Amino acid sequence: MSAPPANLPLHPRRGIHDPTAGSPARRPGSVRRTITIDALRPDGAGGSLRLVGRGRDLVTGADAAAEVAAEASVRFEIAPAGPREVLGVESEPAVPALRPLVGTSTVTGFRRRLVELAPDLGAAHPLLESLLDDVPVSSLVSGYALGRMGAAQPNGRFMLALADQCAGWARGATIVEAIERDGLPPTVTGPTAPSVHNPEDPLGWHEAPPLPPHGMRRLRRLDVLPGPTRGTCDLDVLFRDSYQSDGGPETVIHEYTVAARLDLATMTFTEIASVPRVLPWVECPLAAASAARLTGVAVADVRDVVRESLRGTSTCTHLNDTLRSLAGVPGLVAVMPGPTSARLA
Repeated sequence: MSAPPANLPLHPRRGIHDPTAGSPARRPGSVRRTITIDALRPDGAGGSLRLVGRGRDLVTGADAAAEVAAEASVRFEIAPAGPREVLGVESEPAVPALRPLVGTSTVTGFRRRLVELAPDLGAAHPLLESLLDDVPVSSLVSGYALGRMGAAQPNGRFMLALADQCAGWARGATIVEAIERDGLPPTVTGPTAPSVHNPEDPLGWHEAPPLPPHGMRRLRRLDVLPGPTRGTCDLDVLFRDSYQSDGGPETVIHEYTVAARLDLATMTFTEIASVPRVLPWVECPLAAASAARLTGVAVADVRDVVRESLRGTSTCTHLNDTLRSLAGVPGLVAVMPGPTSARLA
């Protein structure tokens, strides 16, 4: 099967197209976590999937000087079909406990297996743990590239088992209607991806190479900022999935921003809201309001609450993963410049 053209026409039922350009300059007294996970297929559509993750935590002092607090990377080789089992795994820092991930499915049970093998990973290497938490959905989203490469798609009727798992897959929504009508899900094209780099802040992101043709990138930026009053901090979050076509521009598939305020004495969210910037289908932006359900939730409980309460057609898988990433905030608060007592006073 030949690959579709690099520049597909915009789907009439596409979702919002308002991607973020650049990143805010780092503020004194803040911490920035940046993460990229690249999904690559160097051996073509029939070859294994390679996930390459990179991350960095950067502290900006009161004098605006930058200091790297942590760096981490992961590299996965994943089988191209079926349960998409892990064929190989490497990490930096090296964690021998991760070796038994080989043979683990990235479709089901990956995160549970990770906790079984390395229950203290979040405490010992929080940045690495955050990278690993993104592996299963990065593997899932990489299937978009296969469609753009002209690979045979799975039987759409089988995919109907996903109905009602999120706003975009609601019964009667664009995806499910297309599968029921045509037997295949529709293909969406997003807007051209603006650079997330700020030319006035060259240290604002860790280094990552350009995407090759048919590569996909999941990126995150999490800024932990001094709050407007003592005892608070603000969170500024960007999430994006993008795809690099063969001969066309890099385009955005999913993008959200999240803004939150945290009470440092109780480590609970006093405010939180999400803004959809780019989403595939007209139904998807309805899920953005679900982020507000974390108001009053302790950061330590955020993953449990997301898993147990943010389900169904009022939510979004990709927004939920972005909210899960906030579990790393306490570690970033701990390295914010200035004594802890001053932040909590």
